[in-house]
Amino acid sequence: MSHDSRIGLTSDGLSLSRLVFGAWRLLDGAVPPAAEAVARLIGTAADLGLTSFDHADIYGNYEVEAAFGAGLAHWHGKRDAIELISKCDIMLASANRPQNRLKHYDTSAGHITASVDRSLSNLRTDYLDLLLLHRPDPLTDADETAAALAALVKAGKVRAVGVSNFTPSQFDLLASRLPFALVTNQIEMSVLKTSALTDGSLDHAQRLAYAPMIWSPLGGGSLFTGTEQREARVRAALASVAAETGAGDLATVAIAWLLRHPARLVPVLGSMKPERLAAMVKALDIVLDRQQWFSLLEASEGRPVA
Repeated sequence: MSHDSRIGLTSDGLSLSRLVFGAWRLLDGAVPPAAEAVARLIGTAADLGLTSFDHADIYGNYEVEAAFGAGLAHWHGKRDAIELISKCDIMLASANRPQNRLKHYDTSAGHITASVDRSLSNLRTDYLDLLLLHRPDPLTDADETAAALAALVKAGKVRAVGVSNFTPSQFDLLASRLPFALVTNQIEMSVLKTSALTDGSLDHAQRLAYAPMIWSPLGGGSLFTGTEQREARVRAALASVAAETGAGDLATVAIAWLLRHPARLVPVLGSMKPERLAAMVKALDIVLDRQQWFSLLEASEGRPVA
């Protein structure tokens, strides 16, 4: 038994790979990768089945999209064989955006439209498969924001729209103004960050039948490097399940734990190392039984379920 390799998002055929390549750390190394190296990484990811690539305008201090686009121009694959995802509305105080005096959010029509045009230019593509609003904006005018998103879809610049880090009520407000369904909410979740199990996020996703994307599915690495008691407990439990399943890698089990949830979670993998990506892709072939799944929850919470 294994998990599906694709997750359908829309009735017209848009789908994501079951695991998504997260590009946010593309420029985290000491030396920025050359375009040819980025092209090889894109090819490696696609060969592993990671055909969906997650971006945001702000990643790498607003520089990741352009670096990825340069690699895409050197890649020999076809554009329609991959899915490009990006996000907008976080405004960082950055030398690359000198007009931003402080970090804030902007879901105005003008900003959303300009940000998408810039992402398309940076990624060297004519369309985004998926556009997400990155964070809830307390000044969102739902009518204005929805009209801008609908216009981008109508113009063919964006195939589908979703959100990120929204509460169910924030999701519902925007959805109520759109002529099409929001297809995902990208939220934080891992065996160390389990609040989505109880805060209504995953209930909402199941009720409306959308697949949530998951950022930081390995707890930002603290799952393996953290020194707290909780992290040590979870590592021990992961090791036990890894031995039972033959997973061979704690990260594989941590991803399999997410894939076991019926809401069809779509983890976004942040590693730039092909061997780490390959290990996590093996999670698609592992289905945890209920007691294995609950043993990891118990280790995370520090107690049996009530």
